[in-house]
Amino acid sequence: MTLREPSSFLCVDPGTKRTGLALGDRGSGIATPLDVIRTASLDERLRLILLAVAREKPDALIMGLPLHMDGRDSPAAAQSRLFAKQLKEKTQLRVFLVDERTTSDEADEAMAQSGLTHAQKKARRDALAAAAILRRFFDEGALEEA
Repeated sequence: MTLREPSSFLCVDPGTKRTGLALGDRGSGIATPLDVIRTASLDERLRLILLAVAREKPDALIMGLPLHMDGRDSPAAAQSRLFAKQLKEKTQLRVFLVDERTTSDEADEAMAQSGLTHAQKKARRDALAAAAILRRFFDEGALEEA
């Protein structure tokens, strides 16, 4: 059986307090911030991500993998892999893990001259970081598939 190459993606940038979501299309190479989920509850995050999947109907999911700057797994990497497997089971979609190092910095840089207040920047940062992860996937591919 040959798997069809996915072309539309929902990216998840998981965090303990906020989880960023972004949408992207491989054909156009465009990644767009979508939303930020603001909850520490893993069950509530999963529920809201599943709602986004149902609404947006992506072909596959991208998930940020938190690594140390030297490329080793951070303590949160194992949690991200486990969450990616849960998403794969619940959605029946392919889930690709992508190095998320420096994507928050990219989001901060994108907002540096925006004129937004600190609170406004904080509210958008995670969705912008998710879009940066998605662009990295388009440019470099995934580290692994869940």
